[in-house]
Amino acid sequence: MENNQYDVIVIGGGPAGLTAGIYLSRSKMKTLIVDTGTIGGQMVLTHEIANYPGVEPISGYQLSGIMKRQAKSFGCVVKSNIDLKDLNLEEKTITINKGEVFSAKAIIWASGGRSRMLNVPGEEEFKGRGISYCATCDGDFFQDKEIIVVGGGNSALEEAVSLTKYASKVTIVHEFDHFQAFDHAIAEAKKNPKIDYIMESHIVGFEGSNSLEKARIKNLKTGNISEKAIDGVFIFIGYVPNTEFLKEKEIELNNRNEVTVNENLETSIKGVFAAGDTLAKRYRQITTAVSDGTIAALNAIEFINKA
Repeated sequence: MENNQYDVIVIGGGPAGLTAGIYLSRSKMKTLIVDTGTIGGQMVLTHEIANYPGVEPISGYQLSGIMKRQAKSFGCVVKSNIDLKDLNLEEKTITINKGEVFSAKAIIWASGGRSRMLNVPGEEEFKGRGISYCATCDGDFFQDKEIIVVGGGNSALEEAVSLTKYASKVTIVHEFDHFQAFDHAIAEAKKNPKIDYIMESHIVGFEGSNSLEKARIKNLKTGNISEKAIDGVFIFIGYVPNTEFLKEKEIELNNRNEVTVNENLETSIKGVFAAGDTLAKRYRQITTAVSDGTIAALNAIEFINKA
């Protein structure tokens, strides 16, 4: 059991978790990062990252690899593709795989999240090859192209307007006959000459060869299904934090199941911090996740030193 005792356990190996690991281990904190999937989180799905300060365009896979090597160079232990069996936040222990137990003085929950998917045929296949969930990440790949934006909330309308900086035409596909957005967001979209609308409809499938070529759209009033040739689709129908494991762990979540924290990124349980896309926050970028990871790590260090 001795080797399974750490100062801090970081749950999640995306940019927030990796950054926390870098800061913690460099400060001589014995640190363990565990991730139920591939190290890098949603970052590894991005074909090219061109807006990370100080770094020339790089793939998400490459950037996550650099972060991982940096954390490990300071002594951080990294375990990926683990099976999280149990989590005791009060006792600060985790049980993984076949019953191996790890304990710590502090925990940082950095499990990230995922964009809500349409869950229609072809979506998984063309993810990253025409289908995107991040305008800031991928908008400039669609210079002078025709694209679809799916959704009718603030994010969908605001990102549709943003994408007109690149695309020659943006068509918003929404399942209702009205938008669930603030008036100013609706007004901005409607006055933009590059934006068209297909209302009371939703996408039922995607098709293509090496990349996305067309979307199949069903009119919800008539039931008719049409095909639309398209270069790209951006989906903004909500966000799902990876907090399913926390719902019965007596940690405070908001009505969207996002983790709520104080200014130190400490949760409702002392010594348990949260960082990255799992948080209740407006902007979700690699840079904001890195910031969260830094703040959570520094506060975890302070918590341990004061204990």
